[in-house]
Amino acid sequence: MKILVGWDDVAQAELMRLYLNVEESGVVITSDHEQTLQLAKSAQTWDAILITTSFPDYDTAYDVFAEIREACPETPVIGACLQDDVYRIARYLTNGLRAYVIRDKSGDFLFLLTAIIEGAIQQVEAERERQIAEKLRREVDSVRQLQESIIPHDIATPEGYGIVARYESSQIQVIGGQPVTMAGGDYYDAFTLPDDTMILLVGDASGHGMKACMSIMTMHTLIRMIRYDEFRDPAHFVKYVNEQLTRQAVVNNEGGFITLLYGVLNPKTHELKWASAGHQSPILHNLDTDEVFEVTDDPDAAGLPIGILDDADYETQSTTIPPNSRLLMYTDGLVEAFPEDNEGHAEFGLGGVSNTMKKCGKLELQACLDGLFDDSSEFTQGQGRHDDTSLVIIERE
Repeated sequence: MKILVGWDDVAQAELMRLYLNVEESGVVITSDHEQTLQLAKSAQTWDAILITTSFPDYDTAYDVFAEIREACPETPVIGACLQDDVYRIARYLTNGLRAYVIRDKSGDFLFLLTAIIEGAIQQVEAERERQIAEKLRREVDSVRQLQESIIPHDIATPEGYGIVARYESSQIQVIGGQPVTMAGGDYYDAFTLPDDTMILLVGDASGHGMKACMSIMTMHTLIRMIRYDEFRDPAHFVKYVNEQLTRQAVVNNEGGFITLLYGVLNPKTHELKWASAGHQSPILHNLDTDEVFEVTDDPDAAGLPIGILDDADYETQSTTIPPNSRLLMYTDGLVEAFPEDNEGHAEFGLGGVSNTMKKCGKLELQACLDGLFDDSSEFTQGQGRHDDTSLVIIERE
């Protein structure tokens, strides 16, 4: 610690130096109020400043305090007043004095100085940390809003089909039970081409925060620049996106990558052609038979995530959507939801997804979407999902 002291009693000041030099803290003591002010305004950095409230007189002492506060707004100032002058402390406190000590005639207050000064420093540090935390919270919220701004709403579908989709940021519980919504890298998109062909995709950038968000923003911008005809071959499309994004440092810096599931639905043949870049395959729920299953169990169908190898190849898979069926595309925040006390590392998993989809099979499509979010969140026992979650469910009526 480095402490500046402006004091009016030379003999007491020397004794004070002994008390305040605990743990090799640097103490500079002056008995000249102008020198105290000069030192406070100098280029030196002080951890705390201790001044009297009556030297050389009451008004001058307060003026010195006011100038110190203006010159060192981040430094805690501690006042020392005589027993009969406690009432004068009020205007100091209302103008930024961090703490004060009452000077008794016997000098016993000297034993309290170290604790009072350290307490004032800790108070300032705690406030500074709260301010930084609040600033970071606002920045995280801005990132999240930026990310959510590219998420589509009111998605049009071909005749005979319905669609619901939702993105939800991860949440964590902090001290006191206050939830903090995190920024992340989940993404979904869905739109219909002029010939009623429907494009469906979900993506998940590794990590959280600004980098993951910017990776998704970069991919979203690239996808929206692609000409319509290039959307029709899933393997070709994913390969092209990978080639472009592998060159982007915002995606692959520090080992970053994006998983992507891309599908092209022909509403006339009800065939969904899709390709995966390290992403989970779609899940199909046949409402007539009540079967819920992944559309493929081929581990090679996943392919490499985007941003790892610029010449990676991908395969187009094909799935026919039966009548009265629902197809789910999702990110891993859904299946990887888990409670905090998770000794066996139990996750919501595909079993939880299957149970919820069956439970909601006779409900409206929106209720099925809500059920998946609600049940996976409930599985965490109130802790919230620790990863972003994006779901797209399309239903053939």
